[in-house]
Amino acid sequence: MLKIASAQMEIHPGRPAVNTENMLRRIEEAKAAHADIIIFPEMAIPGYLLGDTWEQNAFLRDCETCAADIIAASTDIAVIFGSVAIDWTKKNNDGRPRKYNACFIANEGRLCHPEATPYPFVIKTLMPNYREFDDTRHFFSLQKLARELGTTPKSLLSPVSLKIRSKRWKIGCLLCEDGWSDNYEMSPMALLKEYGGIDLYINISSSPFTLGKREKRHRLFSAEAKEAGAPLIYVNNVGLQNNGKTVYTFDGSSAVYNAEGICIAAAPAYEEYLHHIDIRDIAAHPPLVQKEKTDIAQIYAALSYGVKKFLESIRMEKVVIGASGGIDSAVAAALYVSVLGAKNVLLVNMPSRFNSQTTKDLARTLAENLGCFYAVFPIEESVRHTIDQIETTPIEFLAGDEKKTLPVSSFLTENIQARDRSSRVLAAIAAAFGGGFSCNANKAETTVGYSTLYGDQAGFFAALADLWKHQIYDLARYMNEHIFCREVVPQTTIDIVPSAELSDAQNVDEGKGDPLHYPYHDYLFRAFVERWEKATPEDILNWYANGTLEQQIGCEKGLVQKLFRTPKDFIADLERWWNLFSGLAVAKRIQAPPILAISRRAYGFDHREAQNGAYYTRAYRKLKAQLLSR
Repeated sequence: MLKIASAQMEIHPGRPAVNTENMLRRIEEAKAAHADIIIFPEMAIPGYLLGDTWEQNAFLRDCETCAADIIAASTDIAVIFGSVAIDWTKKNNDGRPRKYNACFIANEGRLCHPEATPYPFVIKTLMPNYREFDDTRHFFSLQKLARELGTTPKSLLSPVSLKIRSKRWKIGCLLCEDGWSDNYEMSPMALLKEYGGIDLYINISSSPFTLGKREKRHRLFSAEAKEAGAPLIYVNNVGLQNNGKTVYTFDGSSAVYNAEGICIAAAPAYEEYLHHIDIRDIAAHPPLVQKEKTDIAQIYAALSYGVKKFLESIRMEKVVIGASGGIDSAVAAALYVSVLGAKNVLLVNMPSRFNSQTTKDLARTLAENLGCFYAVFPIEESVRHTIDQIETTPIEFLAGDEKKTLPVSSFLTENIQARDRSSRVLAAIAAAFGGGFSCNANKAETTVGYSTLYGDQAGFFAALADLWKHQIYDLARYMNEHIFCREVVPQTTIDIVPSAELSDAQNVDEGKGDPLHYPYHDYLFRAFVERWEKATPEDILNWYANGTLEQQIGCEKGLVQKLFRTPKDFIADLERWWNLFSGLAVAKRIQAPPILAISRRAYGFDHREAQNGAYYTRAYRKLKAQLLSR
């Protein structure tokens, strides 16, 4: 008999003492349930996404004392946990103290030493350095250590022998990325397997949620357990962590796999959970039957959890939302009401002369449906005042006699409206209401900067900015049907043309709206950002020329020809948005609020970019000339 407890816990990044107290409580619970081993996630003590907090020696020492408390608690139970390990006698490449992302195995108040490793802990072998991960900046890998010692990772990778009630168990311990080895030159799992006789594999992780990742994890760990011919226990954390501009939910979804690779148990997503299983029961345990959630259900779960935890972390209890009558603000309002409750949400409609009665009525209907606070603050007078001031106030060239006034274009009038709503009205109302105001931007708008700096791109948090427009519509329908079980986002809001309503050219009653054709541009922009090998104009134009564009980007078949009658039209559209995506939109994204990550590539630290402007390859220019000459 070997009873194992896996502790899916919420990790508070940068709060070692808080996490340690939580771990000590879980250890006592596991002891009371007569568990022999308890397993915690990767970096359970410090948290994972900490930025340059890793460079604070006082913080590292604090983590060491917390780890000592966990080790001391390992009487009558073995404790496997992740934390930072420091070798104060050696340096990282940056000259700071040597840090390892480590898995500690403690038993009877002492650390168990892996057979071949020079340290009394397992060192993470593979360092992810893509997307949101920046491990090589802070940690020394087992690969580097092997090179330093003049040997190979294979000679340092070894299982841990753990004695439980006079019997020894051989356990193969892996840390997160060590199981995701497809794109590396080596597989730690395969090297451990060569030892033979391993009774159990453990993967402790700190793995953020992105859409589709849960299914990918299942395929990965199922295949690894089956190939190794031994049970595998995967332990992940829940909670919210960030690297500044991008905020990530951690869904947990810890699981147990038998030697055939069949999942027999899984922890619920986004919940702390202490699961117990006897190793003898793993082989005989029936397969777990789980109904997979739809993509939009997973998106809502991540959004609602992420918003809740983010608000808790910044101690904000009330939110103000600019309600235009359009789909983005309606979905944002419904989301915040579902998290905070109606009494903590205030919707503000701010009409100018360009806003139709249709959308003004829809904003009020939304507030009525949600049962939250509502106010109307017309902006026409203040916008007119700003325009008059600019057009009538002289500006002087003090080095000479020149004096002039500045004209206000229709485009500038649009921007003045957007800034007046956010920088003046919403900011002041939010302060008076005792909260913050939301940024309602979606990912398509964020991609090409279809927003106004200090206007509709402002706000304390951009909860929807990693969702494409079609996902916003899906979310509206999902919340109506499954969360509120009634129509809260008005059907007319879902049906009308999306429009900023900042000029007569965007009159929704006349069917005029945004310049973006979302059923196409959502997918074009997604190819710029979310493809693993990001698409450039050269790729797009090649696909257009050979007739595979719709298949490559995933939009509706026949849509390209419907929207663009000639290659000239297509190229003009492509270059318009590529120039914005690579140009001014970059500056806007740098100044945008933090974004809650949902996709495989969110803006912020997940999509690192420089302000270099648009570039077109030689091959693109050559193909463009050929197409235009036909």
